[in-house]
Amino acid sequence: MVILFDQYNLPDDIFKIIFATEQQEIVGKMLLQYMWDNGGEIGKTEMGLFATKLHDGEAIIKPKGRSPLDREMKISYNKRQFYDRILTPMRGMGLIDLDLYKKTYKVSDRFNKLMIKIGLMWLRELEKQSKNKL
Repeated sequence: MVILFDQYNLPDDIFKIIFATEQQEIVGKMLLQYMWDNGGEIGKTEMGLFATKLHDGEAIIKPKGRSPLDREMKISYNKRQFYDRILTPMRGMGLIDLDLYKKTYKVSDRFNKLMIKIGLMWLRELEKQSKNKL
């Protein structure tokens, strides 16, 4: 996945940088919230149930409030698109890890480590270019 951002107009929300559409942002946030609610780790079966709820339009964005004006909001998102546009890119970027042995998905800090690695690669490139000029 390609992340394009403008250093002068960097949004406060990481999801606005990672995902292309508002609906993808919402679904990505819902997935991480679901994972945090389950201790930061869920099984493949639970992930499938989450994707099915999204597909069937049963996933709730905003729970019903106390006031009559606060309505429960549900969201629908295609199951295949969930795996292709949400889960797979999040795994590829290191936001979520899949443990093949335990068959679980886990929230990961690998994204941060990869961003640091990319920054170091850029510094090495700058250093290499400055040495070539001498």
